[in-house]
Amino acid sequence: MIFRSPYTDVSIPEVSVPEFVLQDARARGDKPALIDGGSGRVITYRELAESVERVAASLAARGFKKGEVFAIYSPNVLEFPLALYGVATLGGTCTTINPLYTADEVAHQLKDAGAKYLLTVPALMEKAEEAAREAGVEEIFVIGETEGATPFASLLDADAGEAPTVSINPREDIFALPYSSGTTGLPKGVMLTHYNLVANLCQQEPVNPIAETDTLLCILPLFHIYGMAVILNTGLHSGATIVMMQRFDLERVLQAMQDYGVTFAHLVPPIVLALTKQKVVDNYDLSKLRAIFSGAAPLSESITRACIERMKCRLRQGYGMTETSPVIHMSPNETELIRHGSVGRCIPNTECKIVDMETGAELGPNQEGEICIRGPQVMKGYLNRPEATASTIDADGWLHTGDIGYADEDCHFFIVDRAKELIKYKGFQVAPAELEAHLLSHPAIADAAVIPVADEEAGEIPKAYIVLKAEAEADDEEIMRFIEERVAPHKKIRLIERIEQIPKSASGKILRRVLVARERERKPE
Repeated sequence: MIFRSPYTDVSIPEVSVPEFVLQDARARGDKPALIDGGSGRVITYRELAESVERVAASLAARGFKKGEVFAIYSPNVLEFPLALYGVATLGGTCTTINPLYTADEVAHQLKDAGAKYLLTVPALMEKAEEAAREAGVEEIFVIGETEGATPFASLLDADAGEAPTVSINPREDIFALPYSSGTTGLPKGVMLTHYNLVANLCQQEPVNPIAETDTLLCILPLFHIYGMAVILNTGLHSGATIVMMQRFDLERVLQAMQDYGVTFAHLVPPIVLALTKQKVVDNYDLSKLRAIFSGAAPLSESITRACIERMKCRLRQGYGMTETSPVIHMSPNETELIRHGSVGRCIPNTECKIVDMETGAELGPNQEGEICIRGPQVMKGYLNRPEATASTIDADGWLHTGDIGYADEDCHFFIVDRAKELIKYKGFQVAPAELEAHLLSHPAIADAAVIPVADEEAGEIPKAYIVLKAEAEADDEEIMRFIEERVAPHKKIRLIERIEQIPKSASGKILRRVLVARERERKPE
């Protein structure tokens, strides 16, 4: 059967993301739009609108055109949204890059996306320069000043005039190009149109109302679709104030929540766990916090209830993917309708079905299978990957999530497992294939497989099964260091087990499920 939203479908305007998100910005005048939680620096709504216009005008004057790609390789700084919306105003596309990536990882994304320009911060300049040279990027902009880059401040020159009027086709033109591994394989560019993002904003409004009087916490990274769409786009469209933090430090986050009177915190399970268990939380006045929204990974019912009891506020969950812009499900806004442990019900304009993993047959309530979704928030496809797109979105428009779950008789969805190979470390994707490729480049390793292992704090951590070459020697610590030097910190291998042979199918495909089952059956010592 097909599960549909209990909410009435919403109308979706055919406009660009900047036009929709910033439509009331000038009228909001001196109301704070963005606050740097560390320094206290503020950008008002009027300044936001004017700055986006200046960035667009300056980039146009430099020859940046519709359809070209601008890369942002930066933590959460106030200039991030100025670049994001300025580029989009010209019909350009932003590809956002994890600031923890190595130079090689950055170069790969820059080349794959075809980025013309790159924006970064001084602390990342060395890696940015190396990656830009490798990828043939024309110019690097830096927030602040450093040798070898153009100050981003030069794009805020009031003398640049007005930005040109660019005709944007919301259903076809790409607003953002974040990278995701999808259900398997290496990271791929996810083509999210203006219509995808505007649709998802409209879909969230009846389920997740945010008011002008709200102050949102943005500790989640803006390069990730959760931070970009659910916090930044939604918060600014609603007229809320957004307190941005560059990195997670519990006491600094708590101090910012107290100082700025945060009312709504978008979090991930590891941070929810910290709020629930760390004693230091009691040292801060968080009485203005009325709601926590948790996403990116499932949150157990027990942790949910414990957090609600301690924080004295509502806690709701949601579910989505980069490929769905990102929200598919949200817990109801009405407290009495929330089912703890559930990711909620379909948001408006969204259809879902649960299918049998073997036969593809549609299943009914309380039957576990793969979750499939259809709606206006589904991506245009993977950049230059037609085969990967076709394997993810079928001929009838159903996106196969790779997640195993079920819906109860009242259409509340529960995620129970993942058929896809991805590891979710603190909400971030880790592709086993990428780590396996690095492992196989080690001179002592003959074969390798990587699987997720459950971890209370991180959700999942990567574990490697390795087969050493005959007479080769290498200790586990040395292998872990070898990988650590080649990947972003969240991708590090945390456990290693030696094995005589990696289980594989007749076609040579790693039977990861065999290793996962072996891990789950292992009894604690």
